[in-house]
Amino acid sequence: MMQNHRFEENMSTSEASLGKPDSEDQTNTSKSDENNAPGTTSKIQYPPTSKVVVIMIPLLLTAFLIALDRLIIGVAVPRITDQFHSLGDVGWYGSAYLLTSCSFMLLGGKLYTMFHPKWVYLGALAIFEVGSAICGAAPNSKSLIVGRSIAGLGQACLFQGTIIIIVYVVPLRKRPQLMAIGGMIFGIACAVGPLIGGAFTSGPGWRWCFYINLPCGALAFVLLVFFLDIPAGMLGQKSESLREKAKKVDLLGSIFFPSCVVCLLLALQWGGLEYSWSNARIIVLLVLSGSLFIAFVVVQRWKGDTATVPGRIFFNRSVLAGAWFSFASGASMQTLLFYLPTWFQAIKGSSAIRSGILTLPLVIGIVVGSLLAGLMTKKIGYYTPWMLLGSILAPIGAGLISTITPRTAGSALIGYQALAGLGFGFGAQQPSVAAQTALPRKDVAIGASLMMFCQVLGGAVFICVGNNIFQSALVRNLTKIPGINIDSVAHVGATDLRDIVPRELLPQVLLAYNGALRDMFYLMTGLACVLIFGAVCMEWKSVKKGEDEEDQKQKEAPGKGGEHALEKTQPETSHV
Repeated sequence: MMQNHRFEENMSTSEASLGKPDSEDQTNTSKSDENNAPGTTSKIQYPPTSKVVVIMIPLLLTAFLIALDRLIIGVAVPRITDQFHSLGDVGWYGSAYLLTSCSFMLLGGKLYTMFHPKWVYLGALAIFEVGSAICGAAPNSKSLIVGRSIAGLGQACLFQGTIIIIVYVVPLRKRPQLMAIGGMIFGIACAVGPLIGGAFTSGPGWRWCFYINLPCGALAFVLLVFFLDIPAGMLGQKSESLREKAKKVDLLGSIFFPSCVVCLLLALQWGGLEYSWSNARIIVLLVLSGSLFIAFVVVQRWKGDTATVPGRIFFNRSVLAGAWFSFASGASMQTLLFYLPTWFQAIKGSSAIRSGILTLPLVIGIVVGSLLAGLMTKKIGYYTPWMLLGSILAPIGAGLISTITPRTAGSALIGYQALAGLGFGFGAQQPSVAAQTALPRKDVAIGASLMMFCQVLGGAVFICVGNNIFQSALVRNLTKIPGINIDSVAHVGATDLRDIVPRELLPQVLLAYNGALRDMFYLMTGLACVLIFGAVCMEWKSVKKGEDEEDQKQKEAPGKGGEHALEKTQPETSHV
């Protein structure tokens, strides 16, 4: 289809099925070509099903690698510290990745609106691959930290990139089921991450936890280069030189916001552990974070439509509600996924790998909930009911988990986890679907990036907060046990707890440990409770009706320019 033609899509009253034959696809394509007369609007040509499958395989493979990269290193850390003698750097192996990925996620979303999504995504994938290669070949701990930082920088553009590319290859009404599959991929990565990490660490070596990204990422790169094709007319981007586009980059916002996030996360990671909360370093970091955030907000208002997050997007009701829901969901779900294995290791004496197996009911619940919500959203059109259902089930399941003790039955643990997982799964993907439905296509990149950022930031912030609560409660509980070495118990790993505690004191120490983890679970329950505010504020929009309005919003969105104006409405041609 010629790129200089104007595009508009309207949903046909009869939906094209996923299994439409290729011959029928070709018929529709030729019909569209006949309509490509000057001065008319051509039909949107979504790729045929066979091509969508080929495009989705590398996208989902990359999403799996990213989710795996977050989890797999936890099992490898003991071997890494043994080889590099770097116990003091352990925190940075995760923090370096988190800092860069959080800091540049919103800027990544802006890049998707300025440049062709295909090349932004492939560039980010290349950066992620370079970071993984550096980690795998790292000769020392500092090199590993640098590699993790580079991999995190690439990851900052990849997660939302998957959503953004889906927008251009699949009609809106069919996207929820693909979003659900993405949630399933995340759940599978959570389940198998510790197992794969343990297998690599025990077999060929911990470096393969990073080397595995190289062949898989290369395969994804090649498939996308040859099969991903997004017509320029669908992007709504003006034809501009690189210099003109560079002038539109929100340079001040790109400096202030990453700096704000870095200061906040460093303060939360160090506060109460490395340094006391009254320490000058922590106070300065918190003050800097707040000041930089205020400066970022001022710059966003000043820059208007060229800001990193324009006000017309951020103050959209669905976007605001979705951002709140994403932040609370990410905070509560990731905190639970992070600390529940610790409970099994410390209280039940499970190994790191077995603790991952014991949390499978939670992961399976998330996967099943995500799939059901995606399929039902496609069927009825509305995503808000699943956010409401999730905001009811998640607090109930989280509250039940906060009641567990060393004597809690295994069947109860399975049921509590499954209920909480279903709640989180029902709502996990809906904010991104809401952004796609409520915003014009050209703004979806920023909206989707904002949802993803809020989810990741929520987890990053409250994992740190939860760690402070846990450590403080553990020390407080241990002081009530006479004859115990508080410092050694508070700093030993959960799997080594039974090796350093005298047998006669072990039951009391386990109760103290359980009580400290329960205090942290109370935080997680409170975060799950506030999901309801985002759910009740979410607009009731249908993905079926939303597709009819998508191009109208595209036409009315500021900054589009006359060259992309839509003149004539014709039915949508969809092969997927």
